[in-house]
Amino acid sequence: MKRIIIIAIMTAIIATFTGCNHSNEASVFEGAIQIELSDAGIKADGESIGTNTDAAVYIANDIVYYEAGHDFTYGEGSESDAHTEEEAFAHTVVHISESGTYCLTGELSKGQIAIDLGEDAEDDPEAVVTLILNDVDITCEVAPAIIFYNVYECGNADEEEATYEVDTSAAGANVLIADGTSNTVNGSYVARIYKPDSVELNDAGTEVEDAKKLHKYDAAFYSKMSMNISGDNQGTGILNINAENEGLDSEMHLTINGGNININSGNDGINTNEDGISVTTINGGVLRIIVTGDTGEGDGIDSNGWLVINDGTVMAEACSDSADAGIDSDMGIYINGGTVMATGHMLDHIEDGGQTYAVFQFAQAYDGADTIYLKDASGETVMEYAPENRYSVLIFSSFHLKEGTYTLWSGETPLAGQSMIGMQGGPGGGMNSGGRPEMPEGLSPGEMMPPDFPENGDFGEMPEAPEFPENFEMPEGIQPPMNHPNQFSTNSGELSTDFKTIEGANMFGNITEAE
Repeated sequence: MKRIIIIAIMTAIIATFTGCNHSNEASVFEGAIQIELSDAGIKADGESIGTNTDAAVYIANDIVYYEAGHDFTYGEGSESDAHTEEEAFAHTVVHISESGTYCLTGELSKGQIAIDLGEDAEDDPEAVVTLILNDVDITCEVAPAIIFYNVYECGNADEEEATYEVDTSAAGANVLIADGTSNTVNGSYVARIYKPDSVELNDAGTEVEDAKKLHKYDAAFYSKMSMNISGDNQGTGILNINAENEGLDSEMHLTINGGNININSGNDGINTNEDGISVTTINGGVLRIIVTGDTGEGDGIDSNGWLVINDGTVMAEACSDSADAGIDSDMGIYINGGTVMATGHMLDHIEDGGQTYAVFQFAQAYDGADTIYLKDASGETVMEYAPENRYSVLIFSSFHLKEGTYTLWSGETPLAGQSMIGMQGGPGGGMNSGGRPEMPEGLSPGEMMPPDFPENGDFGEMPEAPEFPENFEMPEGIQPPMNHPNQFSTNSGELSTDFKTIEGANMFGNITEAE
């Protein structure tokens, strides 16, 4: 029997576990400090916690936020980013100041969990905190709802030594999603605030020419250090992140090992933001990202370094109305395993990896909600997906994608007459194995593959870009990503030359499975 991959909206999964009260008892997490959240008071191991800053857990009304009433020398935020002192101090900050394991349960309607082990923690391998999310619901209206400030940083910030292969097992920031629980994080962000003594103005005193950052935390769930997020033994726990701006961020590396993570974000769903260094690695779990576009833009996953997908299920939908991608990376994307479905209006280059993948690029944008079917040559459905957001680029990868001829359908209609691109990972089954996919038997290079470009970059006279059909539609502000039939311009401005293009067809031809 042919196995069908159905990648559906995560509400079905959420419905399975939401309201399921099978919280883990304290004995399950031996040695963990049990933190019970409530608007009426916070308890640690059954005792009310106070304001003693020498304690491992204490509370305060000292949340970091972008304060209203300042001029342009304060920071880069606008009036919409600012909050009053009254709004900020309505929030209770639960501080964790010592290494250890902390199990969170309960609800905090205006608050924040802040982990800070001190300025020396970054270089201390013992400065490690694990948060167990055990049916917890936290809302913060002025800043991230959960933030790791200072813990051990296991990564290397030297750009010359940076690589897409990182090991974050020793990271100081760790999150475990307890089995059978539903956890919700509703968070805001903090726009960039300048260090007061670092601000340099122009001669006229009207603009900031240079300033150092004091604070800037873009996501509802944020870490300044490398972070791991994992599922429990069964991997049935759920983490819902609802974000005013970005969803889940790390300033260094982020590794997702398991759990069911659902992100609804106004901007990027996930962002790792150290240029040329950060790596987002997905080793397992189910990840569902919908960018609402409330900020006017947003990638599903955005890494300022590399994105590596080794296993799990990844569904990432970029903003409907901006030139953003379902999966985006400045340094390279590696798909080595798992199931990936990403939609958006832009495509970053995917490196040769260990798993076959296919990319479809359309001359017009399609509205979400219509179910898409990928069918093989016999008409059997091998993939089914119903994206919510508007898109013009679709990426699919799975170990079930075998050698053969496939067609893409929307409902009962084949998606014909569009520009489509089929691709595959390189041979060898490993990362960066190199090599261009071999030509399918019986096809000439002119039919499927672009010519080899000269090494010296002298392309000579290039063919004119094709004319798009009269019914061409794209969201306002988005430029068609096609340059000409055999070229694709990446965000970095480089030309990717490993595409196979079929014009005016509804199939991407014979896809050779990665060996």
